[in-house]
Amino acid sequence: MSLRQRPVSADNSFTDHTKQVPVQIKAEVPAPSKSPKTLWIVFVALGLSSLLYFASDVSYFTSGASTDHSASYALCSSEPSIYTVDIRNTQTQCILVHNGYIANTGTLAEVQRHWETAILGASHSELQIRYIPPGSIVVPGLSDAHGHILEYGASRQLALEGTKDIQETVARVRNYILANPDIHQNTSTYVLGGGWDHTIWPTTRWPTAVDLESDPVLRGRPIILQSKDCHALWVSNKVMEASPQFPDVVEGGVIFRDGSGFPNGMFLDNAQDLVLQPKLTDDDLMRRFSVAVQDIVALGLTSVHDAGLDPMSLNFFAKMADLNKLPIRIYGMTFFDENGEYWGNTTKPIINAANGRLNARSVKIFADGALRTSGAALYEPYADDPTTAGAMRITSEILHHFLPLFLRDGWQVNVHAIGDRANGIVLDVFEAELKGVNISASRPRLEHAQIITKADRERLGRLGVIASVQPTHAISDMWYAQDRLGPVRIKNLYAFRSLVDSGARIALGSDFPVESPNPLSTFYAAITRLSPDGKSPHGPGGWFPEQRLTRQEALRGMTIDPAYASFTEATLGSLEAGKRADFVILSQDIMTIAPDQILSTQVIATVIDGAPVYGRF
Repeated sequence: MSLRQRPVSADNSFTDHTKQVPVQIKAEVPAPSKSPKTLWIVFVALGLSSLLYFASDVSYFTSGASTDHSASYALCSSEPSIYTVDIRNTQTQCILVHNGYIANTGTLAEVQRHWETAILGASHSELQIRYIPPGSIVVPGLSDAHGHILEYGASRQLALEGTKDIQETVARVRNYILANPDIHQNTSTYVLGGGWDHTIWPTTRWPTAVDLESDPVLRGRPIILQSKDCHALWVSNKVMEASPQFPDVVEGGVIFRDGSGFPNGMFLDNAQDLVLQPKLTDDDLMRRFSVAVQDIVALGLTSVHDAGLDPMSLNFFAKMADLNKLPIRIYGMTFFDENGEYWGNTTKPIINAANGRLNARSVKIFADGALRTSGAALYEPYADDPTTAGAMRITSEILHHFLPLFLRDGWQVNVHAIGDRANGIVLDVFEAELKGVNISASRPRLEHAQIITKADRERLGRLGVIASVQPTHAISDMWYAQDRLGPVRIKNLYAFRSLVDSGARIALGSDFPVESPNPLSTFYAAITRLSPDGKSPHGPGGWFPEQRLTRQEALRGMTIDPAYASFTEATLGSLEAGKRADFVILSQDIMTIAPDQILSTQVIATVIDGAPVYGRF
């Protein structure tokens, strides 16, 4: 998912978020250099007015959650239905929670004995024992290793996913405008939406500004509509008029043009940067965050790796961390603009802010575009469009230059790579620059790792590079992918089993809002490679069923493996003594029930640091 967008102020004047006045976050976050050239000094910018604003409302993430929890309790099942995801994949009967941590695991007698001897000593206080419902299970807190929190909140406002053609999409925008008087009555208010997917429309052409102007309700308004994969923007004439003059050629991007050579309202990949966006207010960010977090915790997610934070969004999360108002754990990947100045040596990573709720110690680099928009960089042209093989958004020379600098300065390097050429080039750079580097200390990641040749899959495993993959992308793309890649090359697409067999560690995510943030959807897609209704181009056995993951691999890919990928495996990712008490209670045993029952499983409670942020138990 690409999030490289240039903001403007509400009055359409330019806003440079890299020039905000910095105010130090609390001492647990290392202070950046005060060099005026530091691009990311705003990581820790905390204006006093913003602090007062964000302090005003903390209720949004506790709705429905029980707050009556003592510092210590045992959570038990009548059978060993607690999946610890330790090195032996042990199932146990009880976990003992004390002051937000797992103090012990085992039978009820064992945790009671530990309570009495190791915690209470001579005291005879009674241990609270809570039982999960029959048939339910406990798993470690679930992680999404690649998502976009604020963008998901924005996508819920004007959702365009599932529209069947251009006309239905335009109609949905019209209905949204008519349903919101503040927007309807002010034609200068930006209309922002996303989720449209031209690959499921009957026409093969891309939508244009003309389609937006054809509706009288939409005509003359500034409208920006993001594609499902977030690698394309569909904008109105008003937006293009507010933008500066567009160049003839955009490296790593495409500006679609009409018969007269003028931009027609469609911008791909790096060309999206040229479209001016409205400046978001604190109210905008809080609304997006509130909507996103309510969904995230209700789905059982305790941790999200936010894949591409810009200064504004990371500054927002830093404010929330300073106020101890992060109800989930966020691991931030900081976007790096290769056209800007290097900041890795003047800005320090954020580590364990807000008692471990916020970390931002990785950099996100885009190597290419997306398969859905034919922007993924391939070795050979697309089967359905031989005129293009996609494009690299960054050169190998730039990668060779910056990757060792970030590694030297203590940053994890995460590279978005989708096409086989992009993955090959990035692995070339990793192989050259990781020589002599402690892999367990650097933990480089390929984000998406979608199309990888057999030789490169083996190389990825040999190098110790983490593959951050999204199983729901596979079941979403399987219906059109062969037309795009052909019958041979498609075998290298979403080859999850082959990645695991190469020795690679995989971390599972969804890339929400591109796909649903529901971790059960991720789990289901990983083990079945079927659509939610049980279908695939290859029948009920799944799409390329030989690439399915086992349930144990999928669960580890959503718990301990993302913890490793974010340097937190010592405290998160499994239910073991000494680790934080992050866990989820599910209504059914997803490790044993029939696959077609997995998606009907309910989240009973989502618990972080021993306290429920959703549900009751």
